[in-house]
Amino acid sequence: MTVGQARDAARQWVMGEAGRIPGFGGAYTAGSTNWLPEEAEVAAASDLDIMVAVTDPDRASRRGKLRFREVLLDVSYLRDDQLRSPELVLSDYHLAPSFWTANILADPSGHLKALREAVGRDYAKRWWVRQRCANARDKVRGHLRPIRRQAPLHDLVTACLFGAGVTTHVLLTAGLRNPTVRSRYAAVRGLLADYDQLGFHEAMLELLGAARMSRGRIERHLATLAEIFDATKKDIQPPFPFASDLSDAARPIAIDGSRELIERGYHRESMFWIAVTHSRCQKALAGGTVPQRFRDSYRELAGDLGIASFADARRRGAEIERFLPRVWEVAETIMAADGRIEDD
Repeated sequence: MTVGQARDAARQWVMGEAGRIPGFGGAYTAGSTNWLPEEAEVAAASDLDIMVAVTDPDRASRRGKLRFREVLLDVSYLRDDQLRSPELVLSDYHLAPSFWTANILADPSGHLKALREAVGRDYAKRWWVRQRCANARDKVRGHLRPIRRQAPLHDLVTACLFGAGVTTHVLLTAGLRNPTVRSRYAAVRGLLADYDQLGFHEAMLELLGAARMSRGRIERHLATLAEIFDATKKDIQPPFPFASDLSDAARPIAIDGSRELIERGYHRESMFWIAVTHSRCQKALAGGTVPQRFRDSYRELAGDLGIASFADARRRGAEIERFLPRVWEVAETIMAADGRIEDD
């Protein structure tokens, strides 16, 4: 299926389903497919992200994957007041790239079209690029806050994974690139190579804890993840915020997508999403009886990452904090060299 066909299916779903929601304010595409031409093929390990604006704050925090007309849609809802002004969007490192590249699927009031035009005019202004980089840097620190002595191991590991992982988003934002989720480390490697900063990628992988992992070791972690993933998707108890990420629909992304990264030579880069998904499986099963082999395999993974205890997590959190000034320096280097970025 081509990207254009997938977008048509998404538009049909929006008109038939999302458009019926009380307080529906419009919908647009987001994510990696926004950066592809209409004739490109949608990869088997990809979904199509849709953002749906609503007035209901209870619905606004929801998201989930569903299959519609052979397309895997990842639908997120957000409050329409988050899209109130161009300035709000331009300062948000997740929202702004989507609007820069968005395909509007429905726009009852015309507000989304006007917003896209305004965001497009100022998106590459240096001041706004720095604002978004700072927004991503703040998210790094936000992810580190859950590192507390009483937190379970899977929450400690998750905090460190995203604390380290969002440093890639600071750089991708600086380079006007998609702050992708699952393949962020592969994406930032390409960015750093383009700006003669490839050595910094090794430092980023060290911070993640994957720099010295062999392909064989990572393939073993993926194999054990596939086993616990299949067990979790059968026993997951609602409400769980990542239920749709641990479902049959999401398996091609979580498991096959990670395998595809490994086969392309990005085995170390694949560890981010392997570890995130394994951590979410542990969290989903935490309320019940987790088989000992799943506990053991997760402790092996956490140990390989260097985050086997609260002391390890606290130390990693401190390393991430100390790393941020270096990330900012590289971001400034990228911004200075990118001819698309305009002076204010």
